[in-house]
Amino acid sequence: MTFMARTCIYTVYRYIIPKNGTACQGGFGRIEGKRNGNDGTGISASGPAMNFESVSEHEALRDSVRDFFNRELQEPKIRAMDRSRCIPRDLWKRLAQLGWPGLSVPTEYGGSGADVMTGAILCEEIARFFPSLATDWLLISMTARVLRESGTEKQQSELLPRLAAGEFLMSFGMTEPGGGTDVLGLKTRATLVGDEWLVRGQKLYTSLADDADAILVLCRTDPAEGAKRSRGLSLVLTPRHQEGVQVRRLELMGQRAACTCEVFLDDARAPADAVVGERGRGWHTLLRSLDEERILCAAMYVGITAAALDLALQYAKDRTAFGRPIGAYQALQHPLADTASELEQIRLLTAKAAWLQSNGRECAMEAAMAKLAASEVAVRATDRCMRVLGGFGMVEESPMERLFRDARLGPFSPISNEMVRNFIGERLGLPRSY
Repeated sequence: MTFMARTCIYTVYRYIIPKNGTACQGGFGRIEGKRNGNDGTGISASGPAMNFESVSEHEALRDSVRDFFNRELQEPKIRAMDRSRCIPRDLWKRLAQLGWPGLSVPTEYGGSGADVMTGAILCEEIARFFPSLATDWLLISMTARVLRESGTEKQQSELLPRLAAGEFLMSFGMTEPGGGTDVLGLKTRATLVGDEWLVRGQKLYTSLADDADAILVLCRTDPAEGAKRSRGLSLVLTPRHQEGVQVRRLELMGQRAACTCEVFLDDARAPADAVVGERGRGWHTLLRSLDEERILCAAMYVGITAAALDLALQYAKDRTAFGRPIGAYQALQHPLADTASELEQIRLLTAKAAWLQSNGRECAMEAAMAKLAASEVAVRATDRCMRVLGGFGMVEESPMERLFRDARLGPFSPISNEMVRNFIGERLGLPRSY
């Protein structure tokens, strides 16, 4: 027996066949275990289980999302919003009746208090139909999380109920023209003058800014503490509709209706108590939300991939050439098989990251991997599926054309995949590359 054969047999007995001597039935059922206490990559024999069986509440959520789009927000309406680059404000009030804006808002403030796993499922399902809406929903969910975990009692009681009701929209102002990846190099300043902050600077790629009621601006409030760049930064909740805030919409190639903007802050005014979280530690406040952001982003690109595959499969079954459905030809079967396989991979990786986060586990590595993999699979998948549809996929009346464009933002937003790879490399014990 060769060394390779002995190794394979050992692997089967050691890792696949349980101690009771019976092989796992029916594929992945559940993963028992918890991380070991050493490097965070091992599995021990005890701990709560990650269950791959469908949860009735999650299936009901999926069904309700699909029912809403099929009944109330069909493709012609979505296409019109994409062309106008705007999601009507009234839509958020309708979505609030379904519980979407308040999904992560605590129940005492009118929300559902749902975990990240539930949020990932909602984000995936929205993205199947309308990725721009998924982007804006994700942003609202993240601002709700920051308020929920770091806001004052006054901020929470005043804003979270309105957010859950679809009456109050918030945007994040982080990226600047001089530094996207290098967020800590920001130049926006906030100066406390009397009983209010004066915010001066410029933000770029700020989604939802034109429709928002307030922008959560990451700015430097304490320059004297800037020896370490992460110190001295604060999150200042700045009212959007005032003379000192000017917004210019950017015409992006994809996710057009997400209302991505450039924001100019010229002594914009905010109350002295508008700081969310501890003053001077705004970066640390944000860090606590980054894993969730990446998980939800991954879920969004899982949804885009699934939608593209559904369209391509249906077309491959219906379209005929040379007397046969075009799906009968291997030239189309193989890329679709690859796409289906990759879809399951990113869905499982995203589910693992969401499960870890929902159960209070460390998940930074998994969240980064999920965002990286899902965004790149979505690009490949929409390219393959576009080829299946041929010319029909290129016309604006086809959802594939929009999915193709929307997927292209994934490798760049909200963080570039190059920086994600740097982060993963550092977590693997390699020297920091930047």
